Amino acid sequence: MTEQRIALPAAKDPLLRIVRRPPVSQSTAWKIRALALVAALLTTSLLILLLGHNPIAVYADLINGALGTKTARIETIKITIPLLIAALSVAITFKMQFWNIGTEGQILAGGIAATYFALFWVDKLPRPALLLVMMLAGCLAGALWAAIPALFKARWGTNETLFTLMLNYIALGIVKYLQAGPWKKPGGFPKIPMFDQAARLPKLFGVHIGWVIAIALVVLVYIYMKHTKHGYEITVVGQSKETARYAGMNVSRIIIRTMVVAGALAGLIGFLQVSGANYSLSENTAGGVGFTAISVAWLSQMNPLAMVIVSAFIAILEKGSNRIQTTFAIPASAADVITGTLLFFMLGCEFFINYRIIFRHKEKEVPQNG
Repeated sequence: MTEQRIALPAAKDPLLRIVRRPPVSQSTAWKIRALALVAALLTTSLLILLLGHNPIAVYADLINGALGTKTARIETIKITIPLLIAALSVAITFKMQFWNIGTEGQILAGGIAATYFALFWVDKLPRPALLLVMMLAGCLAGALWAAIPALFKARWGTNETLFTLMLNYIALGIVKYLQAGPWKKPGGFPKIPMFDQAARLPKLFGVHIGWVIAIALVVLVYIYMKHTKHGYEITVVGQSKETARYAGMNVSRIIIRTMVVAGALAGLIGFLQVSGANYSLSENTAGGVGFTAISVAWLSQMNPLAMVIVSAFIAILEKGSNRIQTTFAIPASAADVITGTLLFFMLGCEFFINYRIIFRHKEKEVPQNG
């Protein structure tokens, strides 16, 4: 008997496969992140050179535009506040493997509820009571808006991604209706009136006190997720719903409860935006915060403490990009590309930390007796 080897084409195998990488050390993970940041800076530097500018000067002006003056720092913090709280909201649901893309709509729902009391109850309550009622109304509205897709998911297994996304447009449509109809400011342009001083949040160190609330929420959400029964249940449901049911957990109740908490956080953002930042309700009250918060949550690995740093980083990019548009006459679209490229590389590196790519071999040999 002689043994022959016959080369068989691996046609049935995929060209490449993505497999989970064994856990890497923290030092290795941070080396990958550092390389990603360097690659991002080199890529965006090439774009800046093509626009005819010095990359070092542009980066320096970007940082100076976000942190160089007291006014700039205040504006950067005001961008960070809603982004941080929205990331906390997103992380709670994503940890449960519930893909909530409706934070924008939940923010708007909270803003609508808070605005109602700001416009029509301003002369009925003292300022502290009015602000408290506005905050509670915003949280409740956001929670109820988030509970709708949660109920449908728990009861009928609907696709939460599409459901929550579509609710964003419904909330936006309600805001447009209110601007052009019942709450329209007298005059030609469809706009909701500015809030009275009594309906505006007080400031601390030049920024509305929403930053204090945001820091407190970081601590509370961290404790909630790491050291409470509810947080443990969220983690178990995210890992395996069947395991959770086998352990006696009411998965439907956990889904609804978690979305209500996340929606309340988003509704709180709506209150903070209309009462602390914009002093009115508009189509831009959410301003894309709900979508950007997804990047913050992923970059932070769902860690509330890390979200503080990542939110501030993105806020610096956003505020600084406005500055370089003016200083270097860089188009807004190009500034957005620079910011987006930096975020793309930072998000992409997390993929290579957790996964590796295996390419198909051209051929494989199998022994055959002959």
